[in-house]
Amino acid sequence: MSFGPKVFSGVQEVLFLALMLVAVFAIFYANIDFTYKIGMAAIVVVVIFLITLATQMLRLQKETKQTAA
Repeated sequence: MSFGPKVFSGVQEVLFLALMLVAVFAIFYANIDFTYKIGMAAIVVVVIFLITLATQMLRLQKETKQTAA
């Protein structure tokens, strides 16, 4: 169930998909004000960006440690 290159581990990918499903439900199906929907979408995009960035940094640190050893 991987989308493109392997960026996330299995658990991270499941949490990522759960975040996306909750965001889609909240944005399209919840009966809340439009301003809150925009705010939730912005928070979800920022969280996804930070998750991806943190995963890439951890992978880079791991590779650096392996090459140094």
